[in-house]
Amino acid sequence: MKINTLLFDLDGTLINTNDLIISSFMHTLEQYYPNQYKREDVLKFIGPSLHDTFVTMDENRVEEMINTYREHNHANHDLLVKEYEGVYDTIKQLHEKGYKLGIVTTKVRSTVTMGLKLTGLDEFFDVIVTLDDVKNAKPDPEPIQLALSQLNSQADESIMVGDNYHDILAGKNAGTLTAGVAWTIKGKDYLATFDPDYMLEHMNDLLTIIGAE
Repeated sequence: MKINTLLFDLDGTLINTNDLIISSFMHTLEQYYPNQYKREDVLKFIGPSLHDTFVTMDENRVEEMINTYREHNHANHDLLVKEYEGVYDTIKQLHEKGYKLGIVTTKVRSTVTMGLKLTGLDEFFDVIVTLDDVKNAKPDPEPIQLALSQLNSQADESIMVGDNYHDILAGKNAGTLTAGVAWTIKGKDYLATFDPDYMLEHMNDLLTIIGAE
């Protein structure tokens, strides 16, 4: 195995946006469905696109709910987003060693840019595929296939790293190796049920896996 390309989910993988996402969902749901949702109820909404989540609640108010969510999300972004230990140093090392690095996310580009700039990760990635760039979000393979195409990379030389089921399934659907992250808010055991090739206890575990120590 010779890995030359690493693709990453953003939220919950590279940057800790869990509190921000939960806060944004609670704010939105409290507005449309007062007193019906608790914090633990919204964990299942983390990962899929906002459209996929809200369309199951009220297909006539999807865009309205998305706008409410994003307004709160952007207003509180820099206050609630945090770094995961070791992510910056690991990504910096991978970049310096010449690995091709990409982000594949279900977020829109404007929000992705905010998170990367806040954490200083914006200088390291060659390609960023967002929800704006594709017709089909993860777990469909389209976003990963687009990233690989832009990086001129082959699936069997690549690994997809993520914190949620749709990251692992998207990687499998696209033919890459996959790695889950043990710090996923849904729990390591939950993520393991989707059978990723690797489970990272710390982001720098990647250096050992791909032989880049």
